[in-house]
Amino acid sequence: MQIVDSRAALQRLSDEERARGLRLALVPTMGALHEGHLSLVREARARADRVWVSIFVNPTQFDEAQDFEGYPRDPERDLEACRAAGVDVVYLPSVEEMYPEGAATWVDVDRLTEPLCGASRPGHFRGVTTVVSKLFLAAKPHVAVFGEKDFQQLAVIRRMARDLGFDVEVVGAPTLRESDGLALSSRNVRLGREARAQATVLVRALDAAEAAVASGERSHEAILSRVRAEIAKAPRARLDYAELRDPESLERAAGTLASPTLLALAVRFEPDPDGSGGAVRLIDNRVLLAR
Repeated sequence: MQIVDSRAALQRLSDEERARGLRLALVPTMGALHEGHLSLVREARARADRVWVSIFVNPTQFDEAQDFEGYPRDPERDLEACRAAGVDVVYLPSVEEMYPEGAATWVDVDRLTEPLCGASRPGHFRGVTTVVSKLFLAAKPHVAVFGEKDFQQLAVIRRMARDLGFDVEVVGAPTLRESDGLALSSRNVRLGREARAQATVLVRALDAAEAAVASGERSHEAILSRVRAEIAKAPRARLDYAELRDPESLERAAGTLASPTLLALAVRFEPDPDGSGGAVRLIDNRVLLAR
């Protein structure tokens, strides 16, 4: 496995691999790798000859300095996980490499970035699209793989790639879950024991909505009422948003479920009463289908 820390070196390597007729796949990550990330690596391997993983905790997509500082980091463990997964190249740039002194260029995507996480995390998606653009330009991949857990992020990156003409196929891979249903996330390790036990309320809320639809419920307000009631059962949970949106445009869905509709959730969990764990925000989603 090759480790590269400069954009210029990665671009040279990409040019060499492409000249050999090899298909390149990139899996962008912020490290703290878990089985969910490794499932993206497997998806990438099925689609390309070479699999590259980037590991970079991007400061510009954090709306709170405390959240950035507290984001889990374990580069040695990440590199070992990449070796075990058969990753060919790891791109491990510094902040200075990604954002040279005086950097003043940003990539913005309108409309898709305004609702959901965009409404509660100002500037978040500008940071995401800017750093992903830099990664695409550095790695020059044929395909890039992202997780569907971050549904809005995937939609935004697809729109950015299309609008700017990036010659990259953007692929979404299914969400992996713990045995109790909690979506795998690097942030899960920051939950206190009590908050971790209650964090399954997200998937229980999604299940409740799906059960309501299966039983014939079509009213958006009735579906969301069931979601909010489920979240309220977790004392450490504070609902950030629960919304029904069009899966493509992310526009607010009409009042009655008549076509595939995205149910998107964001929930904040407070530290445990004994002070253990941190304040953690988790997201999850499901596309509801009226049958």
